[in-house]
Amino acid sequence: MIQQPILKTQRLLLRPFVLDDAPIVQQLAGDRDIAAMTLSIPHPYPLHVAEEWIKTHAARFEQGTEVNYAIVLQNQNRLCGAIGLGIDPVNRHAELGYWIGKPNWGKGICTEAGEAILQYGFEQLELHRIHSTHFACNPASGRVMQKIGMHQEGYRPQYFLKWGEFKDIVQYGIVKRDWQA
Repeated sequence: MIQQPILKTQRLLLRPFVLDDAPIVQQLAGDRDIAAMTLSIPHPYPLHVAEEWIKTHAARFEQGTEVNYAIVLQNQNRLCGAIGLGIDPVNRHAELGYWIGKPNWGKGICTEAGEAILQYGFEQLELHRIHSTHFACNPASGRVMQKIGMHQEGYRPQYFLKWGEFKDIVQYGIVKRDWQA
């Protein structure tokens, strides 16, 4: 069995989720403001949904189709968000996804975690391309993508139906050669 590596940055520890993280995931990701800006987080967010999500991680990592990390502040040993890659191993590309709990917004945590996950994706997973999307009404997410070197690739008006409202999405991406530049 392949072990998911732990990634360290100056302030952060990116580690695999454990089942004991489920209550804090429920609390942070279940905040309506967080759930409203993601494609798949429900609101309200029941505890059993957080537990089931965490239980899928090991098998999906082993299959090479997904890697999910708990973002932990090293100095406080406190979970503050999540970041991961949905991997297409045949085409060697992945979709980046993330969320940060509201108490930690605006502190550069997502950018720091994003830089680490890009490095891991390109160097360890040998990906060729990493892409991501954000709702147009969430420009802060787009700024994270820009700060980690991604480039805007497209804009899709009224592309995704979220809670009864069609949302525009903005697409970003980066290929390995541009990341290395």
